[in-house]
Amino acid sequence: MHVTSSLLLASLFLLLLPYAEMKRPGKGRGLKGARHKLTRNRVRGVGRHSRSGPSRISAPQCSELTESGDFFVDCQDRGLSSIPASQWSKQPNHLLLAGNRIKILRDGAFLGFESLTSLDLQQNHISLVTEGAFEGLTRLTTLLLQHNRLGTLSEEALISMPNLRYLRLHDNPWNCVCPMESLIRTLQVPSNRNLGNHARCAEPSRLKGMKLRQINPEFLCKEKTDPTGKPQGDQIYPTNPVQPIPIRTKPDATTSCHTYLFPQVRMDCSKRGLTEVPTGIPEDVVHIDMSHNSIRHLKARDFQGARSLRSLNISHNNMEHIDTGSLSGLLHLRELDLSDNSLHSVQYGVLEDLYFLLQLKLGGNPWVCDYSIHYMMYWLRLHPGVRYSGMLCRSPPEHTGESVAEYVRSYNRACPKDRQHSRTDPDQTDPELWNTAMEVQGELEEELEPSHLRTPQKYQIIRLS
Repeated sequence: MHVTSSLLLASLFLLLLPYAEMKRPGKGRGLKGARHKLTRNRVRGVGRHSRSGPSRISAPQCSELTESGDFFVDCQDRGLSSIPASQWSKQPNHLLLAGNRIKILRDGAFLGFESLTSLDLQQNHISLVTEGAFEGLTRLTTLLLQHNRLGTLSEEALISMPNLRYLRLHDNPWNCVCPMESLIRTLQVPSNRNLGNHARCAEPSRLKGMKLRQINPEFLCKEKTDPTGKPQGDQIYPTNPVQPIPIRTKPDATTSCHTYLFPQVRMDCSKRGLTEVPTGIPEDVVHIDMSHNSIRHLKARDFQGARSLRSLNISHNNMEHIDTGSLSGLLHLRELDLSDNSLHSVQYGVLEDLYFLLQLKLGGNPWVCDYSIHYMMYWLRLHPGVRYSGMLCRSPPEHTGESVAEYVRSYNRACPKDRQHSRTDPDQTDPELWNTAMEVQGELEEELEPSHLRTPQKYQIIRLS
């Protein structure tokens, strides 16, 4: 009996031993602990799945800016492949995402950005925008989607933005077929005059180059045929239209340049192969960069409408001539960069409207130090507040390397001073002697011995008897 009791106690001890091990501190919490850990990990992962790509960036290296009471988040050129999470100090009014690598905008991509009034997505790789991508952006007024890879876009994607007033869609490979019908009809509504301007079809071939706002949407989804099954020529666009001889026109700034609307209107037209200043420059543009092109000649009224322009960069263009009136109207211009061109001089009147200019860059030009360069120095003397640089003589050889200012000073020192006449020369009243050799000889004598430098004559004393 005693032996049996001992065996029962030993068996009971062995059965309770594993349970005691599970309760020992530091050994975890069994299956319940594992489940809790898994749940915690899943909670940490919430928000990391992107609505615009495979991963949602939670803390990108973006900058915050407040200007005129509006809050900007600048994420331009950050290499982003998805929309960053809304984790800013306050709700942004403007989100700048230009120049990234975003490819797809999925449903709810901008949840958390409900205060946005402008959204800049230009110069990405966007090829797909789902119908619910802009959900919640009821305050949005400006959407920039130009310079992407969009072939189609549904009208339903715009429904969630009832206040949209400006929509840029140009420089996308639009495939003008049936799925585009609803969007094209929306763009052609008269009240939507600022939606989709300049966007053109890339295909099909019969519509290539036509503006979306000019296409008849009736022919996108059906082609009426006659009883023989052949399309009726007056009801569809011809398959092989006769191409008229193209008329050479100036490039359009809207399609040739990248336009940034925030925080100020800025146009980047650099390295675009331009040979002349494009048309269609916005009236409210503040900064224009047209450097590194081939604009050899600035013509009158090239910047006629850019009344708000503050900064203009036309450097590295091999420019040879600037017409009088080419900069007229730029009353608010503060900075002008004409460096690294082929300018020999600036003709009279070019700078007359630049009343508030503060900085003028002129280096890298082959300035010719003769009388034609005097206007530039004369204008700079009248505007002492202008900081200028780069005014060095390239020719003639005797003045190479000399500053233009020093050349003009030496030129003026060598010139005769204004003459002071103590009496009227009778010869000067005779018109027949004007511009004759006698007059020239008289002027030379006076220049050699100016009247106010003549030494007093010695008087001879005559004694009267």
